[in-house]
Amino acid sequence: MNQERIVNFFLELVQIDSVSKEEGNLAEYLVKLLEELGLEVRRDNIAQEVGGQSGNIIAKLAGDSSKPTLLLSSHMDTVTPGKGIKPVIKDGVIYSKGDTILGSDDKAGITTIIEALRVIKEEEIEHGDIEVVLTIGEEIGLLGSKNLDYNLIEADYGIVFDSGGPIGSIFTQAPTQDKIYVKVKGKAAHAGMNPSSGINAIKVASVALSNMKLGQVDDETTANIGVIKGGQATNIVPDLVELEGEARSLKEDKLDRQTKHMCDIFNKAANKFKAEVDIDVQRMYPAFDLARNTKIVDIAIKAARKIGIKPSLQSTGGGSDANIFNGHGIPTINTSVGMNDVHSTEENIKINDLVSAVKYCLSIIEESGI
Repeated sequence: MNQERIVNFFLELVQIDSVSKEEGNLAEYLVKLLEELGLEVRRDNIAQEVGGQSGNIIAKLAGDSSKPTLLLSSHMDTVTPGKGIKPVIKDGVIYSKGDTILGSDDKAGITTIIEALRVIKEEEIEHGDIEVVLTIGEEIGLLGSKNLDYNLIEADYGIVFDSGGPIGSIFTQAPTQDKIYVKVKGKAAHAGMNPSSGINAIKVASVALSNMKLGQVDDETTANIGVIKGGQATNIVPDLVELEGEARSLKEDKLDRQTKHMCDIFNKAANKFKAEVDIDVQRMYPAFDLARNTKIVDIAIKAARKIGIKPSLQSTGGGSDANIFNGHGIPTINTSVGMNDVHSTEENIKINDLVSAVKYCLSIIEESGI
C-alpha cells in the first residue's frame, strides 16, 4: 500500500472536471491509464444517445478463468458545482476549498479500484477475471448503467464503490423509485374582475397535496413532491401548475400502491374543481434485496473481517448503479469508500478511509479468487 500515491491520484482525479455529460476528459485519462495497467479497454457508443461526451468504460483484466468473474464499478460524473475543484488537506481530511463539491462521489470509488489494480499487478496477486465498469451520467438518472451493453459483461457478481459511512458498510438492499410529473390545467381569468370564471390550478394542486400521503409513508416507503412551478401574476387566476415528485419503496408492490395513491389524489382534486391533469410516471430503477448467503455478500463479509474491519449489512434509501446491475441479473452490493457530506461544498473524505477502502477492495478481490 502506498498512501502517498493513493492521495496524489485522488487529488489528481478531482481536479479533472467531469460534471454529468461532460466526462470526456476524465474518460480519456482513465482509458489510457487502464491500458497501461494491462487491461483490455473499450468504450461503448452511448454518448450520442444520452447527449454526453463519452460512453461507459468497460475494461477487463484477465486472471484465472476457473474462478468467478468479479465486477468492480464506480461512476465518472459529478454533481454541480463541480468545475475548477481545488482540493485542500486539513488534519488528515481532504476538502474542496469551499466553493465547489470535492468529487469524492465517486472519484474515491475510482481511486479505490485503480489503486487495487496497481497493487495486484505489482504484487502479482492471484485473482479471477476482473471486469471494471466506469459509468457516465449516474447522477442524472443512472444513464450509463441503464444504457450499458450487458452482452459485454460476463461477471458472476459485482461490487459498486459508491457510498458513505464507515468502511465495511455493505448495502444489500435498496429501493425502487418512480418519478412523477404532473401538470394541473385550470382556466385563466382576471383575479379582480371575474375570478369565479377561472379555475385556479394552484388551488387544485394544494388540495391534492393536502390529502396526499407524503414523507415517511411506512418503514419501507417514502414519497415527496419536490418541485412546484406555476402562476404568472397576482391578478391572473393561474391556469397551469407543474409539479415533480417521487415515490420510493423497498417493495415493488408498495411502490405501485403509493404511486397509484398519488395519481388518484391528483385526479380526484382535478375532478372536484373541473380542472384537467396530465400525469407521467417513470420507473427509474428496480429494487434489490440480497440475502446474507448471497456469494458476493459472503465474500464482502469475510474480506472485511480478514483485514480487521467490522462488516455491517445495511439498507439504503437511495438508488445507485447497483440497482441496475442487480436488475440485469448480476448480484451486486454497494459499499462505502468513506465519502461524507456529498453533493455539498462541505464534502470531504478522510485519508485513512480512502486508504482503508483500497485495502478492502484488495481483500475482496483476493477472497473472490479463493
